[in-house]
Amino acid sequence: MSVNSYVVGFPRIGEQRELKKVLESFWTKNCSFDKVKKVASKLKKRHWEYQKEAGIKYISSNDFSLYDNILDTCIMLNAIPKRFRSLKDEELYFSMARGNDSSVAMEMTKWFNTNYHYIVPELSLEDEYKLNATKIIDEYKEAKKLGIKTKINIIGPLTFLGLSKRVDNGDVFELHSKILPIYKELIQEISKLDDEIFIQIDEPIFVKDNDSNLLNLIKPTYDCLANIAQNIKIIVTTYFEHSNEATNILVNTPIWALGLDFLYGKENIKSLDAIANSDKKLIAGVVDGRNIWINDIQKTLLLLTEFSKRIKKENIIISTSCSLLHTPFTLKYEEKLDEEIKSWLSYAWEKLQELRVISKIFFEGVISLKNKDLIHYEKNIYANYSRRSSLRINDKKVQKRIKEFKNYSRQGEFEERIKLQKELLKYKNLATTTIGSFPQTPEIRNSRRDFKKAYISKEQYEKDMKEYIDYCIAFQEECGLEILVHGEPERNDMVEYFGEQLNGFAFSQNGWVQSYGSRCVKPPFIYGDVSREKPMTVDWITYAQSKTDKIIKGMLTGPVTILNWSFVRDDIQRSEVSKQIAVALSDEIDDLQKEGIKIIQVDEAAFKEGYPLRTKKIKDYESWAVRDFKISVSTAYKKTQIHTHMCYSQFNDIIKTIEEMDADVISIETARSGNELLKIFKEVGYKQEVGPGIYDIHSPRVPSVEEMKTQIKLLLEVLPKEQLWINPDCGLKTRKWPETKQSLINMVEAVKQIRKENG
Repeated sequence: MSVNSYVVGFPRIGEQRELKKVLESFWTKNCSFDKVKKVASKLKKRHWEYQKEAGIKYISSNDFSLYDNILDTCIMLNAIPKRFRSLKDEELYFSMARGNDSSVAMEMTKWFNTNYHYIVPELSLEDEYKLNATKIIDEYKEAKKLGIKTKINIIGPLTFLGLSKRVDNGDVFELHSKILPIYKELIQEISKLDDEIFIQIDEPIFVKDNDSNLLNLIKPTYDCLANIAQNIKIIVTTYFEHSNEATNILVNTPIWALGLDFLYGKENIKSLDAIANSDKKLIAGVVDGRNIWINDIQKTLLLLTEFSKRIKKENIIISTSCSLLHTPFTLKYEEKLDEEIKSWLSYAWEKLQELRVISKIFFEGVISLKNKDLIHYEKNIYANYSRRSSLRINDKKVQKRIKEFKNYSRQGEFEERIKLQKELLKYKNLATTTIGSFPQTPEIRNSRRDFKKAYISKEQYEKDMKEYIDYCIAFQEECGLEILVHGEPERNDMVEYFGEQLNGFAFSQNGWVQSYGSRCVKPPFIYGDVSREKPMTVDWITYAQSKTDKIIKGMLTGPVTILNWSFVRDDIQRSEVSKQIAVALSDEIDDLQKEGIKIIQVDEAAFKEGYPLRTKKIKDYESWAVRDFKISVSTAYKKTQIHTHMCYSQFNDIIKTIEEMDADVISIETARSGNELLKIFKEVGYKQEVGPGIYDIHSPRVPSVEEMKTQIKLLLEVLPKEQLWINPDCGLKTRKWPETKQSLINMVEAVKQIRKENG
């Protein structure tokens, strides 16, 4: 029996990463596309049935994707970049996402302030949009055959436009009049499917600080879409922040319901009166779709009771705060996790059970709970009490050190440091390097796995890792790279590796979350105070340095990235957790330089994605995020060169903040956007050195020497050679060795030719 509960969206990668595995098999030509479709169909069926079994009333179709929902929307609208228009079907779809031998992939960037990446649509006035509703229609029918009537999820027209870029330099919202008729036609087609159909239109763009151009489009858009057919009920859903401005407009349109996030957008409570004074249903996002901590059901019920004082109970539907895409699948496979910590956790499947219990109590009272639901509720009360009172969460020594820590910046101004560093390090203009990781081969992964499972000895494990490091060093020297890395074979993940060696972290066996396409990450979770007991990287980096006369970069992950790529405890401020990590990293930097490591890279790949979505909250975030990067490097000598790396960031609005971080060299991802991102560095007179990525590592294609020379020349139009480093745009962990080798050989050759041509 279903209860009045709602799931915004469900994870699609599969509880054992089945989608990842079949996609990668298809891309390497080891299976057919028919196999991909069979696996996808099996996963969708399983996911729908899990939700039905949990009693969820509003289950989604079209939340599933073979790569990305925004990419799916491009296909639905026929918003196909010119370079791909000769292609069809799966070749078209995956070429847009991953590139092919002749064309670079579409740009990727972060989905709001999450670690999920979406494909950025490329639009122009000349585009001829037309409807392709095949996927949407087929999925609805697929679910209906199983006896499940789904709500249909689609990305809203204003969010689609707001997240797009105009390749002809116009305003994306000028295309509204071309896009809206396609959405109108889509809804007309959907209306033919059933007597009553719910359509969830995701408009997360509404949670940002939007200008009047966008806000003025909300009412005409939803007046139009919600009036197309009487059997269509439209739900406009937002998440990750409040959307009060948009909500106040939407209540005056004919939509059926509004989905609001009351966990990350607490200010949404200000919209309750506006909703109460309308005929709209409230989809109340009170079960966390972004984090893995168990719901405090008693606390949630109190919140819902407050809602019901302003909105009729029958007009409230209990929901996840956002799609469960951002959480792992199920705790079922976590067999090695500490039982106490495990009792504090809730993955996607477990959140379905929370939704059911909360909904039953809210609408029918505790007396309605029977058997497993009553047991679940009692366990929930105990687990929340256990978590609040556990001594393993609070470390008095850590708290004392953090309170007394005063060292907030390193010695010397940049001009003084860089002069000293260039004298000592003696690197050339356009110095060549990589971001850090090299391909993770099956052999390396197997060795790490076997060591963890005690199938091989520590001696054998270290021998395997050192042989790989030797191989990486030899290749880098052979191809002519100038500043080397050790390749990171010992690291399963750039965050998990450090978390495993820090107190206050716990780890899952199967807590995989989709990052993009087939790429999955397994974030650690920070449950208690963080500290470092011993050096984490020194042995590996110093071993690598002993194998070459060239400089080896020490490689660390920065505090803000460790924070943003972890599931973070929610009982203290995130800024306090970040500071604890930063202090631990400052000790690691001190140890590395004392062992003779001259360059240390502190990656802040996720610095930008942690930004609040509302402007008034940014200053506070920047204040502690910059503070903690500077704490991390505060022990660095003047002569120790500090690098950092940032992923998929638009720097226009944070360039001054990057300057405040005071790294000596920053590497950034620019391969998919030409030199556009770099121009802001010139505009503000950025003094520090910059390594713009000159080729895209997220695509398997190998760029030619000429292609890379062209890219370098574009960079030289913006910044002088004295300020530029040359590198790929990200780490090479996910690539294969043949393409990696040829790409780096071409990169080094391109630099040689540019240097020769420029004297």
